[in-house]
Amino acid sequence: MRQPRHFSSMPRYYFDLREGDQIALDEEGLEFDSLDQAQVEAARSLAELARDAIRHAPHRFSYQKSVEVRDDSGPVMEARFTFKLEKK
Repeated sequence: MRQPRHFSSMPRYYFDLREGDQIALDEEGLEFDSLDQAQVEAARSLAELARDAIRHAPHRFSYQKSVEVRDDSGPVMEARFTFKLEKK
């Protein structure tokens, strides 16, 4: 016997990563109860990206990356990180 499908009432948010003119689209997304929870996830993702960029930074380095959050209706938020390193 076939099981009934359960549909979630939580909105699905997609976290696209942008670096300069390049964008990596999130095709799967994540479900959250609210936009505030999606904001926490965007901040967590951006912190990981920043940590990795800083860890592997050369002597002089400028870096800007953003997480563009959208739902099924379109864009809802952008979180951006800019980093500049100059070793003396």
